[in-house]
Amino acid sequence: MSSIAALRSADASTAEADSARVSMTTSIGTLMSMKGSGTVAWGRGLTGRLTLTYTGGTALETMRRVGTTSMEARYLPDAYYARMGDVFAEQAGGGRHWIRYRYEDLGRLAGGSGAYLREQLRNSTPNQTVKLLLASGDVRRVGEATIRGERTTHYRGTVNIADFAGRSSNLPRSELEALRRQLSQAGVTTESIDLWINDRSLLVKKVERADTAAGTMTNTAYYSDYGIKVAVQEPPADDTRDFKDLMRTQGSAGGGS
Repeated sequence: MSSIAALRSADASTAEADSARVSMTTSIGTLMSMKGSGTVAWGRGLTGRLTLTYTGGTALETMRRVGTTSMEARYLPDAYYARMGDVFAEQAGGGRHWIRYRYEDLGRLAGGSGAYLREQLRNSTPNQTVKLLLASGDVRRVGEATIRGERTTHYRGTVNIADFAGRSSNLPRSELEALRRQLSQAGVTTESIDLWINDRSLLVKKVERADTAAGTMTNTAYYSDYGIKVAVQEPPADDTRDFKDLMRTQGSAGGGS
């Protein structure tokens, strides 16, 4: 089977699987590094629940100031929710523990990291990474490896936004344009991708590397338990602050000091 045929099969298989367990690590320059684990589903928009722990960067210091370095994250199709600690609720949250981020609002985060984080959240499902490598027009088989007890085939490619649509006919033009727009908005010009796919055409591991406005991004994720049930509810409204509202409140407080 050719590399392109293998990725097309993986694209179809992961899309059909609908959900998986994931464990991952992410770093963006000196801004942040974190690890996370949980479950995600993608059949009707992104949904999921992960535990995220900040392990380095300026974001770690920020989290320490609000009393926690680990939090629960919930993903729903229209927004991302983060549960902060009691210190945040007392000092900035107005007694509320959850922050609601609409995905478009993440682009406002400082240092240019927000736009890339937004796309990472939206595209954290395994089939989206397979689509990116298909879109690259630069796919090659590296070899075989055993990853967490599973026999896999390793594929590698580089996504170059400048000649994105010109080089590849492996995806419909509408999907190519959507991927190009997402990466461009995040300030990404090139991205390298390594995928390890098992004999059921399911993604077992991925590694992505890209230069962003906030520094070099590296994301490594492992997927297992495809088809697992994922049930996610929106946090209670009376325990949730909207990110935009929080920013307005802090801006008003800062302007009046």
